[in-house]
Amino acid sequence: MKLNEMKPTPGSRFTRKRIGRGQGSGNGKTAGKGQKGQNSRSGGGVAIGFEGGQTPFFKRMPKRGFTNFTRKEYAIVNVEDLNKFDDNAEIDFAVLKAAGLVKKELDGLKVLGNGKLSKKLTVKAKKFSKSAQQAIEEAGGTVEVL
Repeated sequence: MKLNEMKPTPGSRFTRKRIGRGQGSGNGKTAGKGQKGQNSRSGGGVAIGFEGGQTPFFKRMPKRGFTNFTRKEYAIVNVEDLNKFDDNAEIDFAVLKAAGLVKKELDGLKVLGNGKLSKKLTVKAKKFSKSAQQAIEEAGGTVEVL
């Protein structure tokens, strides 16, 4: 087979129907939409989920729960992750982001107390868990609440 002998597979090339182009096309006059009615009109048809006036399924289902729109979401980091920094370093969100420990600041930074800390650090964050604050102070560091 050569490039100039290649042909498309039969049925792979489909010519679109040219509707509303006269009786001879087979799709003239009503353009394949039949006579009258909602679906024959421009913009016709019903909305997604419409069930002919019957209460739609999504409205029949019971509603559960509550979404608190004033909820605060914090970027979290554990105490054990802070061991990668040098002694006497000042840790804040910018330093943690540069190190790849957090991605987005959200509503602030919260330090949690998972793991052990072996470095003396000054940590600045919006919130600290009690165990995190205790671990930082036991290692000789200081905690600054922003």
